[in-house]
Amino acid sequence: MKLHIRHTWDGRSIHTEEEVPLDVSTQLSDLVIRVDAPFHGGPPPATQPGSTDALWTYEVVELFLLGHASRYVEIELGPHGHYLVLQLEGVRHITRAHLPMAYTTERQGKRWRGHARLPLACLPTGVNRANAYAIYGTGDQRQYLAAFPVPGERPDFHRLDAFGPFY
Repeated sequence: MKLHIRHTWDGRSIHTEEEVPLDVSTQLSDLVIRVDAPFHGGPPPATQPGSTDALWTYEVVELFLLGHASRYVEIELGPHGHYLVLQLEGVRHITRAHLPMAYTTERQGKRWRGHARLPLACLPTGVNRANAYAIYGTGDQRQYLAAFPVPGERPDFHRLDAFGPFY
């Protein structure tokens, strides 16, 4: 499955250099995610690379996978080797945090690439909808991008009704 972040959160087109392709596949008992994103020079979290709280406040790419009964997983990937995996049931109700994931990154010029392997057992059953987001910048320059635009007055990435098909 390929997801392609090509819009601002509210549906405006972005410059092709800002687009973020995500390749999502399964290999053996893992979900494999490959991301190729522009690097905007955002500072890393103050913690060592690995599972990191509040990663969405930094430069990050996020993948949400929705299954049955409003169960979903949120996978956050940062350009400095930080990540966060959350399982949720119902909007923003976290049932498990800091799930294990193998994650590596590399930065080259103005782009960064991430490669993640998450055990399939961490996913909800019946995944059939998804959305992906990219966030970067600070203050008034903060940008929120989406694969499937999110309606509303401000970005809300937990709008499950805005997720697109994922097969």
